[in-house]
Amino acid sequence: MLGLALAAPGLAQTPATQPASPATPAPPPAGPVSAPPSAARPDAGPGLSAETFYRVLVGDVALQRGQPAIAARAYYEAAKDTHDLYLARRATELAVVARQRTLADASARLWLAADPAADRPKQILAALASGAFGAGAAETDTIDGDVRARIAKLIADAAATPQGPGELFLQLNRGLAQEPDKDAVYNLIVQLAAPFPDLAEAHFAVALAAYNTGMKSMTLAAAAQRAIDRALVLKPGWDRAALLKADLIERQSRADAIAYLRDFYAQHPDAKPAAGALAQLYVEDNRPGEARAIFEALSRAEPNAPEYEFGVAALSMQMRDWDTAERLFQDLKAKHYGENGVVEFNLATIAEEQKHYDEAIRRYKEVPDGERGWLAQLRIAIVLGKAGKLDEGRRWLAGLNAVSVEQKIQVKQADAQLLRDANDNAAAYAVLAAALVDHPESTDLLYDSAMVAEKLDRPDESEAKLKQLVKLKPDDAQALNALGYTLVDRGGRVEEGYQLISRALTLSPDDPFILDSMGWALYRMGRYDDALTYLKRALDGRPDAEIAAHYGEVLWAKGEHDRARVVWQSQLRTTPDNPVLLETVRRYSP
Repeated sequence: MLGLALAAPGLAQTPATQPASPATPAPPPAGPVSAPPSAARPDAGPGLSAETFYRVLVGDVALQRGQPAIAARAYYEAAKDTHDLYLARRATELAVVARQRTLADASARLWLAADPAADRPKQILAALASGAFGAGAAETDTIDGDVRARIAKLIADAAATPQGPGELFLQLNRGLAQEPDKDAVYNLIVQLAAPFPDLAEAHFAVALAAYNTGMKSMTLAAAAQRAIDRALVLKPGWDRAALLKADLIERQSRADAIAYLRDFYAQHPDAKPAAGALAQLYVEDNRPGEARAIFEALSRAEPNAPEYEFGVAALSMQMRDWDTAERLFQDLKAKHYGENGVVEFNLATIAEEQKHYDEAIRRYKEVPDGERGWLAQLRIAIVLGKAGKLDEGRRWLAGLNAVSVEQKIQVKQADAQLLRDANDNAAAYAVLAAALVDHPESTDLLYDSAMVAEKLDRPDESEAKLKQLVKLKPDDAQALNALGYTLVDRGGRVEEGYQLISRALTLSPDDPFILDSMGWALYRMGRYDDALTYLKRALDGRPDAEIAAHYGEVLWAKGEHDRARVVWQSQLRTTPDNPVLLETVRRYSP
């Protein structure tokens, strides 16, 4: 399945569907706690991935609490997953403010990849390269003898003070983050920690260093587990160590990680980071109700902490509990909570999802100027289209003051989407083709035009555009998946598509859309059991109508007709009008 994260932000809140699928009504967003990332598209599937949703939520909460470094990291991780320009830009600027050199460099590169014409990320990268980023920002590229000696001296000097070297051990992995040889970092930290067998922070540093190696051997995995267990023995209730232990456990079993954090939180109810991590795992495990219950408990314990109320509101949106979400966001609006129109944008989205189109338009117009303000202007056109006012929606777009190249492209995408929603794919293709003349290397326009070409039964054009997309972004998992899936599903070149999807899966091993593509490729290759393994992982990660259609079809091919019907009927209860699922059911269960 295609889940390409290259569409214009704010045009809708749902990921891309397969190229052969006609447009489907968009389900609600998975919680647009910030500007909806560019993974969002208007024609199929649930909203932001659970992981991305929570990362953006963490970023918003951290920013409200005056923690720009944490916010920058959260936005960067979300941008890395979605390739979203807004998130990459936000992560970069916050990393600069927080003086996080490594993070600023990585985020600026993401920003530049999303918008090659932007000057700001080039300036930041130049400043980083020249050393002008500021004192204290430099990092080492190699662990030479002098560096080792200086670190050892710092720790020895700290050990002679009443405070001890604990804080230094907590900073070691961050300070050596740019060192490419993670095994060397681990070995160094083991040596530095050896004189401090009763210091919890030293064991924590060893565990984190082992974790950062990727733990490709059982020896390193066992060493990480021993070190973090020892840290928790020395410092019971230390939530930072508990979070790392949960991460270690999750590598083997998310269910076990949830059980561990649930027990830890029960024993240490004041450990709010552990509560937040548990909520994140619940979201990733498609259990938003349990995640919401945690935020509700946190909100009751700290009624003057609106960020927890915000978490409840966002999760209520994901659960389609519009009444609760409306009530809470209205309360947050009255408290003037949230920056850059996040609350106003969510209130407008709630009205839109309930088909209160006039109210949605009024609310989108209330979103203040800025990133979300621009996205709200684009949404107004989409809402007008949903209300059957196509011409008015197109006139609205024509009147927008698009200044940047990015904004001009987004206007063209929104115009094409209005036409697609009105089933005028030929006109949509014409709009996109004209836009590509002005912006021939826009990955967003290439992707959209490829999808419309597929709907117009022009597979050669679709393939050509996706190949150009991969040429522009050769290491982009979503671009590789888009082309690979197209070759498997429509091109009849299964082996070639399989190789592309394999590359995509290496880059993004847990992406449900890529897992679905791999399952579909294996099915086309006659490897039914292997296909089911991937498709089940995909469906567990994201209950989606088209993944369910594929999963059921493979079950049917294996002769497991009753199981196939159960899968299809279960998904039909939540998405009764998905055309791919309906067509599959009709084909096998007339």
